[in-house]
Amino acid sequence: MSGFTDIGVEKHGHVTLIEIRRPPLNFFDLALIRQIADALGEIDNDMNARAVVLASTGKAFCAGANFNRPEGFSGDAASGDGTTGDLYREAVRIYGNKKPIVAAIHGAAIGGGLGLAVSADFRVTCPEARFAANFTRLGFHPGFGLTITLPELIGKNNAALMFYTSRRVTGEEAFRMGLANVIVPQDQVRAAAFNLASEIAQNSPLGLMSTRATLRAGLADRVRAQTDHELAEQTWLRETEDFAEGVKSTEERRPANFKGR
Repeated sequence: MSGFTDIGVEKHGHVTLIEIRRPPLNFFDLALIRQIADALGEIDNDMNARAVVLASTGKAFCAGANFNRPEGFSGDAASGDGTTGDLYREAVRIYGNKKPIVAAIHGAAIGGGLGLAVSADFRVTCPEARFAANFTRLGFHPGFGLTITLPELIGKNNAALMFYTSRRVTGEEAFRMGLANVIVPQDQVRAAAFNLASEIAQNSPLGLMSTRATLRAGLADRVRAQTDHELAEQTWLRETEDFAEGVKSTEERRPANFKGR
């Protein structure tokens, strides 16, 4: 696999590593999500590849979207010019992949970065990691399909708690609520993710794909429908004073002064 500028793809026996390489915070945009979806598509066509580890270089796993960078977060979502709608279509492609994914969450998974983490089948993390659906803190609506995927993973009440408070959930809390499957010391996160992926990869590739397809039946379609709704809410909220204040106050690391308009 070649031609990727923001990710690395490496084969390790029956496990393939997809490594996000935008340190230190690994902010995402349309180009990055498309590269991940393209890599997963190639892995789907490689019968020697049976499981995937999704990891990152740098301090964070993925700190979400950088709202100072408009790629993937501006314009008319129905157009094809690099809008949020295009980004969500690429996200749906990730949910439609065929091989199990283990995400190695060694640092922050924030906003859409949390959405990317939740798109994996399993998450390996550490006490230092932080998980946050900080959309309401920005005066915004959750996206990346999180309003359907997060409740399905940790329960509606826990998801509502994360959405309504925008709080940062520690690795230990994530493990207790089922957001993470394995918790290890920070310097062991990637190795533990490979161990889990290797355990999965010991099994029949056809049996794995068949079973996973059954368990995730209709998931990509549900995410597609939900991101349409999320996008509609995000579109009008993006034009509000509260959204501008939420982004500005976050950048300035101060409490927001929301006005409800």
